[in-house]
Amino acid sequence: MYISGRERKFIHLLLHADGALTVHQIADTLDVSERTVHRDLKNIEDIVADYNLQLVRQAGRGLVISGDAESRNKLDLEVSNAAFSDFTAEERQAMIYATLLEMDEPIKLFTLANELKVTIATVSHDLDQLEAELKTYQLTLIRKRGYGVRLEGKESNKRAALSSLITAHIEPFQYVSLLKNNIEKQQQSSMISDRLLGLVDPEKLTIIEETVNAAMEELPQELADSAYIGLVVHLALALERLLKGDSIHIDPDYLTQMEESREFTVARKMIAHFEEAFQMDIPNDEIGYITMHLMGAKLRSDSNSLMEESGLDIVYKAKELINYVSSMTEDDWMRENTVLLNDLAAHLKPSIYRMKQGLAIRNPLIGEIQRDYDSLFDLIQEAVGEIFPNLDVPDDEIGYLVLHFAAAMIRDEADSEMRALVICSSGIGTAKILATKLKQQIPEIRNVENKSVLDLEQAEMSRYDIVVSTIGLGEDESIQISPMLTEAEVHRIKKAIKQKKITRRLSRDDTSFQPDDDFMQRLQTTQQYTKAVTDLLASVFAANIEEELSIASVLRFISNELETHGLIRNKELIFQKLQQREQKGGLGIPGTTLALYHARSSGLDQLSFTIYPLEHPLTLEGMDDAPMNIDTILVMLAPDDADQGALDVLSHLSSLMIQDEESSHLFESGDETRIKAFMSHEMQKFLHDKNIL
Repeated sequence: MYISGRERKFIHLLLHADGALTVHQIADTLDVSERTVHRDLKNIEDIVADYNLQLVRQAGRGLVISGDAESRNKLDLEVSNAAFSDFTAEERQAMIYATLLEMDEPIKLFTLANELKVTIATVSHDLDQLEAELKTYQLTLIRKRGYGVRLEGKESNKRAALSSLITAHIEPFQYVSLLKNNIEKQQQSSMISDRLLGLVDPEKLTIIEETVNAAMEELPQELADSAYIGLVVHLALALERLLKGDSIHIDPDYLTQMEESREFTVARKMIAHFEEAFQMDIPNDEIGYITMHLMGAKLRSDSNSLMEESGLDIVYKAKELINYVSSMTEDDWMRENTVLLNDLAAHLKPSIYRMKQGLAIRNPLIGEIQRDYDSLFDLIQEAVGEIFPNLDVPDDEIGYLVLHFAAAMIRDEADSEMRALVICSSGIGTAKILATKLKQQIPEIRNVENKSVLDLEQAEMSRYDIVVSTIGLGEDESIQISPMLTEAEVHRIKKAIKQKKITRRLSRDDTSFQPDDDFMQRLQTTQQYTKAVTDLLASVFAANIEEELSIASVLRFISNELETHGLIRNKELIFQKLQQREQKGGLGIPGTTLALYHARSSGLDQLSFTIYPLEHPLTLEGMDDAPMNIDTILVMLAPDDADQGALDVLSHLSSLMIQDEESSHLFESGDETRIKAFMSHEMQKFLHDKNIL
């Protein structure tokens, strides 16, 4: 069956759309005129008819392919595998893009034109179109007469571009399975997916997956499926490029910082395994590359550890971001959302580094995020501009931050009830059947009202969270469905409910909690948190430092005091840890006279928090890299093997220091009694929020 490139894309759009598409929407997506779309309709109609499907024109709504799921899947598969002689412009550019990313030497335009069966002028025009995309990854096209064309840029950016190209044309989960089923190397194919599959040797995939599976056992957090697949794909691409001699370079200072993380240790083991399996030498910079990916995967995990993984400077920025969004919405629900704070901090650390280093950040969902969460996107973009004025934050990164806030809002609305209105053209009876189906398939919908078309003028649409109808109402927020309520329609309604939950969360204060049904797990969690809070509160003491001392002498004094109070076993080890923490970066909390030293060590057995007012202030570097006058030093310590509850408690304590101006002043006072009372009160609230008290 011959199907042109444009017709394939046309059919794919209709098969995968959430609902009907207008001619205008199709023309915009295909980058053609509406007249061209109308001209193609007859051919499309004939093609779908061969599969017992119909191209239906819905008045006021647009075009949709109607028919059973089996026939739709058969057509989708056939269209994907159909032989065709012409690429769409997008496919042609993707083929050129992939070739340039893979080649280290210049390639002649004639060669590209011959492979794609187009003119040199067409290839030249495609290269013009590609340049905007390349700038996103800080890549440059070198084009010279008689020389050809070549891609220049950092290896890290080339890898990011390759990963993005694969994501744009092949769903990541399908990519791995397709590789496994495509062991035999194929000749140049007319399909872009085959071209991209050819970038990786599938025989290496088993070793990569085994290595990642072993690494997952040692990580401090579980990897979600999407993070796991992303890591496998990134490693596969990295190894192929290493074998070609293309190595990555990581800033030495940042590499040194990463060396103390558990992710770095895991990454080093992975590299050693690859070196042995593939008989190759791999530079240390690649360990940093894998470490960054493991750290980035945390944004999809349930880890709540801030103390070790992020640092208070990042927590401070995350807290500022939350406070800004909270103040603009006049809603305080986010300020006490510990999960959101922890998730943002874990995400921001590797992201800020990538942005400062000029490494590309790509979000394949950016278009959907901007469309579905437009008001939240604008708010986060505004907040980021205020909190990170000296950082160029791209829309793709804004999109990831939006997802964090959106996820928090949806979690917080988990048990909320939704009011639905069902309108049916064929009478109230059909509407009641639809209402029953809605409640069965969508648990959030517990309150459903039915209206006939004649009653529609009296219906107060704004009273309902979701309005569904079997006819086109001309209302932007109504969802048109069929009386049978298909799976695709249920998906659309669920998506609309998620958006509604976010709207609700931005407009009112309501907090709900999800209890954990696993009783043994709850007992263990309760024990972890209560022990951590008990140990922490029992450790609190303040010791004035009256002499004028250097910072090294101050840290020596602190180590001695900790040993005297029985809070540590090895004062020399703690002294070294505190000095190492100082060398990593600013410790002063901006807007205060506080400095926070925090560390984990084998030289102690339990959490501790101590306060050291200085009679003679010191000048130390702040978290914003500016020098600061410090008159109170706070020291927060945890054992090397601290459990999740302990780390979460310390994370919460960190956030209390920057909670507001009043709490900062309290810690600045060095008043042991008042600080301990404040901590007791706040930790009680914290445990209550965790459903532990």
